[in-house]
Amino acid sequence: MIIDDLNKFRIILASRSPRRQQILEELGLKFTVLVKEYDETYPEYLKGESIALLLAGKKAAMFRDKLMPDEIVITADTIVWCNNMILGKPSGKEEAYEMIRILSGNTHEVITGVTLLSAGGERSFSDTTRVTFDILTDEEIYYYIRNFEPFDKAGAYGIQEWIGLAACSRIEGSYFNVVGLPVHKLYRALLQLIRDLGN
Repeated sequence: MIIDDLNKFRIILASRSPRRQQILEELGLKFTVLVKEYDETYPEYLKGESIALLLAGKKAAMFRDKLMPDEIVITADTIVWCNNMILGKPSGKEEAYEMIRILSGNTHEVITGVTLLSAGGERSFSDTTRVTFDILTDEEIYYYIRNFEPFDKAGAYGIQEWIGLAACSRIEGSYFNVVGLPVHKLYRALLQLIRDLGN
């Protein structure tokens, strides 16, 4: 079975995100979580996809030259890109409010950069999903922030939570990418990687 072939490797997920961990579990992968600190800065001239790929690559670089032949590291970074600017994780309630106000009645992009690293090679890819929100009232925004505290999420929201049910009017692309991991692309990339490692 293909999943059994993948599980012959020691897969390391370099992410604390419970959403990413759940996605890999549902895919049937066995993995270890191991997170290393890295430099999260990026040049101001970078835009959208380039930022996500750079940050995922920086995470992977922390493991380079430290892997055994049977180990594969998965790193990922998800950003919310709206009005030509990045919306990161909010520092508190007011910043979360400001971010959701920007998203309200607007279309934004959720972009995830992914790097797969092994002792025998490295590959990176990204995925972009366009998400449209209906206009939200202040009452609705504060209800969501108060009840879901989305301070660990890029753009101050989780699509799988109340705000996704109440405000997301259109989604173009992978839903799971918005949750935090473009699992369809990841699965195919992992299969190709183990094929390459077998050659």
